[in-house]
Amino acid sequence: MEKEFQKLLKTIESYNEKADLIKIRKAWKFAKMAHTGQKRFTGDPFASHVLAVAVILSEWKLDMASIVAGLLHDSVEDGGAKPEDITGQFGADVARIVDGVTKVHKVKLKGKKDEDFVENLRKMFLVMAKDLRVVLVRLADRLHNMKTLYALPKEKQIKKAHETLEVFAPLAERLGMGEVKAELDDLAFPYIYPNEYERVKNESAIHYKKAEFYIRKMKKNLLKNLAKEGIKAKISGRKKHLYSLWKKLERTEINWDFNKIYDIVALRILVNSTPFCYTALGITHSIYKPVPHLGVSDFIAQPKPNGYQSIHTKVFGPNGRIVEVQIRTKKMHKQAEYGIAAHWGYSEAKAKGVSDKILGEKGVFIQQNKLSWVKQLAEWQKEITDSEEFLKAVKFDALKGRIFVFSPKGDVYELPSSATPVDFAYAVHTDLGKYIKGAKVDGKVVTLDFKLQSGSVVEIIKSKNPHPPYTKWLDFIVTQRAKSKISKYLRKSE
Repeated sequence: MEKEFQKLLKTIESYNEKADLIKIRKAWKFAKMAHTGQKRFTGDPFASHVLAVAVILSEWKLDMASIVAGLLHDSVEDGGAKPEDITGQFGADVARIVDGVTKVHKVKLKGKKDEDFVENLRKMFLVMAKDLRVVLVRLADRLHNMKTLYALPKEKQIKKAHETLEVFAPLAERLGMGEVKAELDDLAFPYIYPNEYERVKNESAIHYKKAEFYIRKMKKNLLKNLAKEGIKAKISGRKKHLYSLWKKLERTEINWDFNKIYDIVALRILVNSTPFCYTALGITHSIYKPVPHLGVSDFIAQPKPNGYQSIHTKVFGPNGRIVEVQIRTKKMHKQAEYGIAAHWGYSEAKAKGVSDKILGEKGVFIQQNKLSWVKQLAEWQKEITDSEEFLKAVKFDALKGRIFVFSPKGDVYELPSSATPVDFAYAVHTDLGKYIKGAKVDGKVVTLDFKLQSGSVVEIIKSKNPHPPYTKWLDFIVTQRAKSKISKYLRKSE
């Protein structure tokens, strides 16, 4: 473990010269003490997990408070530490992140699996977190746990893989962390769809190998020609992730025909400026002819609805093989891979087979209706050291004024803040409003004007027979749905 800890220190120093490494060492010592004698299912010391989480956070270039919190994130819940120990030794900022991670950790995927349920669950993570770093520590925690999922009992493997695929991977994507999303997808894939995983892994192997051969030839040729024009470029082949490949192969128009997938391994050209992107495109087309019916997609001049920028062209490569070439600046690449590009609106619609043209026409719609709650996060990555600007960027009140509560079955409901059990009852079903006798929140009986909080489980105690709503309910309910139903009934009865 000490070798891995030295790796952590080196990674931090590579992007933050002013990092407080003494504090990092102190946190590591504290974490080892808190988890003394504890083992993971893999047989490794428990402290190896929190260290792995901290390493992931350092690879994402996060601030010191996040990395310290990564080392300490299980110290209270699974270790022998108390919250006041964290505050006293590492400060209120770190303690808040650890506390947030502990609370968010309790949110589980249960009940319905429809889109609205899962969408509300993702939002709930952000509402409960209040600080984006809580979500990032939780994502790093899940990423490492997925890498060691093989050690858990089968039932837990499937449950955690479902949570990952339905909540954590899309959450990473919505934060613009494309690579993290793809990695989480691929880690969950074999546990939920084992047969499909084996099929796509086996059938794709030969196609990956062929494509990599073409890419190597093209890379050598392009680097030579770009250098002649004085363009410094970095060229790499990007293998399509297995889960993403499977989703594409399943589309009706593809129907498992690998010859219809041109980006199984895409060629990516990174240059230093936007003008060089267009020069590189010209050089590419002078060597490899573009495919007429597929054309060029210029997402630099016209970015995708999520802000993604790149030029995509499909060309006839060696032996007539159609290959996708992506050309972008290094800055565009960084944003697409790890920045909060919020490109989920585009990619989710794309996964359902919506064309680029329609998505372009609906771009404004997607941004306004799907991305508004994440816009406040967009500046989080600009500051990587412990500065006030960074703290302002990562502390946010996304969806301020909304709460998320569970029914006893695990269904999640979005309500305004100050909502009461009566509001909840009418949100579940208007008929339930006719049977309200009382309410329980987290197993305890409460008054009907009780103010609900995010994460609570709300249960309506039902009367045997239906009864009319009470006029006094109008004094404390807050949802329009409840107000309108009750007012309508009272007007009728008058």
